[in-house]
Amino acid sequence: MSKGNGKTEGNVALKSENLKPEDLDRELPAAEYDEGAAPGSVGAKPAEAGAVPEAEKLKLERDALLDRLARLQAEFDNARKRAAREQQDFREFAAADVIKTFLPVLDSFERALKTGGDSSEFRDGVELIYRQFLDALQKIGVRPISSVGQAFDPRVHEAIEMVDTTDVPDHHVLEELQRGYKYKERLLRPAMVRVARNHRG
Repeated sequence: MSKGNGKTEGNVALKSENLKPEDLDRELPAAEYDEGAAPGSVGAKPAEAGAVPEAEKLKLERDALLDRLARLQAEFDNARKRAAREQQDFREFAAADVIKTFLPVLDSFERALKTGGDSSEFRDGVELIYRQFLDALQKIGVRPISSVGQAFDPRVHEAIEMVDTTDVPDHHVLEELQRGYKYKERLLRPAMVRVARNHRG
C-alpha cells in the first residue's frame, strides 16, 4: 500500500512538473473569476443596470418634496392673508361701534345749526366745532350718505313716509329726516328719508 501510494504521489508530482503555464490557464474554470472581478467585467453589469432606476427614484422623490413644499408655502400665505383680513375686519367692527356713539352728537350739532340763534358769534362757534368734528370723522373713513334728490336705495335709505308730489321723480328722496353714515364700506346707520310718489294716469 505504501509503495502504491508513493508511486501515485510521485506520478502526480511528475505530472505537475511537466505542466506548462498555458495548460494551467486552460485547467482553471471560468467561474473562479467571478469574485473580485474588475468593474468592466461581466459580473459588474447587473449593478450598472440597477443604477438608472435608483437615480430615477431619487428624482421622483425630489420632485414630490418640491411639490409638497410649494403647496405648504401657498397654504401658509393663504393663512397669513386670511388672518390679516380677519384682524382688519375686527378693527373696523370695533371702530364702527365706537363711531356710532358719536353720531347723536353730530345730530345735535345739526339741529342746533338749523334752529339758529340771536348771537351770530355763538352760531359761528357751534358751526366751527361741528365742522372740526365732521372732519375728524372723515379722516378715519366716515362719510355721510347722499340722500336728497337721489333714487331711493333700500341698502342705505330707510323710508319713513311716501309723499305724493311731483317735485322730484318717482321713488326719489324728497327730504332727509336724519342723516345716514358709512364707515369705509360698512353701513353705520341708514338715512331716514321721505320718498316721493308720483301718481300717473
